[in-house]
Amino acid sequence: MPLLTRITGPRDLDRLSLEELNQLAEEIRTFLVEAVSKTGGHLGPNLGVVELTLALHRVFHSPADKVLWDTGHQSYVHKLLTGRQDFSRLKMKGGLSGYPAQSESEHDVIENSHASTVLGWADGIAKANELKKSDDRVVAVIGDGALTGGMAWEALNNIAEAKDRPLVIVVNDNERSYAPTIGGMANHLATLRTSDGYERFLARTKDLLDRTPVVGRPLYDTLHGAKKGLKDFIAPQGMFEDLGLKYVGPIDGHDIEALESALARAKRFGGPVIVHCLTEKGRGYQPALQDEADRFHAVGKIHPDTGLPIASSGADWTSVFGEEMVKLGEEREDIVAITAAMLQPVGLDKFAKRFPERVYDVGIAEQHGAVSAAGLAHGGVHPVFAVYATFLNRAFDQVLMDVALHKCGVTFVLDRAGVTGTDGASHNGMWDMSILQVVPGLRLAAPRDADQVRAQLREAVAVEDAPTVVRFSKGAVGPAVPAVRRVGGMDVLREPGTERPDVLLVSVGALAPMCLEIAGLLDKQGISTTVVDPRWVKPVDEAMAPLAERHRVVVTVEDNSRVGGVGSAIAQALRDAGVDMPLRDFGIPPRFLDHASRAEVMAEIGLTAPDIARQVTGLVAKIDGRFGQDTDATDAMDSVESARE
Repeated sequence: MPLLTRITGPRDLDRLSLEELNQLAEEIRTFLVEAVSKTGGHLGPNLGVVELTLALHRVFHSPADKVLWDTGHQSYVHKLLTGRQDFSRLKMKGGLSGYPAQSESEHDVIENSHASTVLGWADGIAKANELKKSDDRVVAVIGDGALTGGMAWEALNNIAEAKDRPLVIVVNDNERSYAPTIGGMANHLATLRTSDGYERFLARTKDLLDRTPVVGRPLYDTLHGAKKGLKDFIAPQGMFEDLGLKYVGPIDGHDIEALESALARAKRFGGPVIVHCLTEKGRGYQPALQDEADRFHAVGKIHPDTGLPIASSGADWTSVFGEEMVKLGEEREDIVAITAAMLQPVGLDKFAKRFPERVYDVGIAEQHGAVSAAGLAHGGVHPVFAVYATFLNRAFDQVLMDVALHKCGVTFVLDRAGVTGTDGASHNGMWDMSILQVVPGLRLAAPRDADQVRAQLREAVAVEDAPTVVRFSKGAVGPAVPAVRRVGGMDVLREPGTERPDVLLVSVGALAPMCLEIAGLLDKQGISTTVVDPRWVKPVDEAMAPLAERHRVVVTVEDNSRVGGVGSAIAQALRDAGVDMPLRDFGIPPRFLDHASRAEVMAEIGLTAPDIARQVTGLVAKIDGRFGQDTDATDAMDSVESARE
């Protein structure tokens, strides 16, 4: 009987011998490869923390002791050891989340999967324990990549202030975030990795001096009293100790016995301790170890034996952007690229290969990246900062006060905009078009297809006196959606050919095919519809108000929060222009969305062609007075459903 099937909670680990623990580690790696290859997910990071997670749950007693994970994508082993071994629907609707989830287990605390936050959480929980006089422990697991984030150092500064407040910080050092970790922090950890270590040196010195007559022992005592200087020379962990943090390590992150010993010592210590663990991302799975790009950080469905993808989904939005960046780089020497530790995921790897001297990886530090971009622009080049839409939230103040206020020509490219689905609440890029509406001078583009990604990226980098933003979706990019003509800067995608159409349907970004489907459904109900793509959704095009005035109703559809989004901006622009007419905005409701496929999430929130067509039919019917207030919605829904069938 496999050991893994006998583990229903962390305390089941207590009765296992060291030999059995090592056997369990191998069973877990086999399980992860087989399970994640069927569903997709974060494979490499979890293969690297198997022994570390076993040791953590042996030494600490969760859930009384809080084991906190940053960013949470390395929590699969934690899930297995806390009674969650059904990975058949990992990241799917009704299945396990790809991150810790309070709804799944009392052992999970932090659901936010944005990096560098765990030390702030740990600081707060430790303070609460102190106030309540609780003996429970707090242990924060943070990757070396997340230590490139400024928030982590802000927290360390506060943690170190309380010398007698117990808190264990485990640095999971695999030399990588997505790709190899870079920067000063990475160099410091590399120095620690390659050091023999102060304790080993001191032990050898003591043994030697103990055998030296007369002067041996006094000399050892003198050296030991000067141990801070020795530590800096032999194993320069002084940076941590200068902060007031006890340092333990480096520890072999795959040696369970050594890990348990180090963690037990840290647990007994009455103040903040850093335990530095060296792990290997992708350990035990040869295809991952051979993947120099990111060690299978995140994979889709793969063949477990080879690691090769089962199917290709064709060209995606990210690759279209990446290819156009290379072309722009060849045409303009002033184009430079910035990434926040995600060179490959945001499509800048080809640009980096072609122009290595023109790429800046700032680490997991979006705030710094935005300010550095302002400096680059001031210096006479045009930076393109590519980042997931959900992560730009972290740099809002810098976009506002450093880039926009100073009228810097910086282009932000937002990947994974809108509903992303399987990664859950913290990865949906559903706030960018709302929060950026308030930034004076900023221009925001939402391309509908690959051709428009290329065109609007070029339009964006041509702007040198204001920030520009280009946002696009996750996954495969569909076929081109042609325009029938242009009005102002907007593309008209469909015209009904009537003098005064009923509906002006404003389609934002990748939702153009769905909006054309909505127009087709409305047409079958005798509702004439113009479909327009604004292309640049901020500022609202001056041609929008005159175009809207020629219709009876305006409907906006966006893959963004309804609160303060494009629909709200268009409504305000119409009011400002003195155009008083009904407007209905469709978008994402102001709530956090559970993980599921993009299609399932869109259906759940009513962002589908039939759902929207039903409501627009009811709205037009109400204006016409064709239905009573209580019956219009039902009749309209039945009518549209019949037309669809």
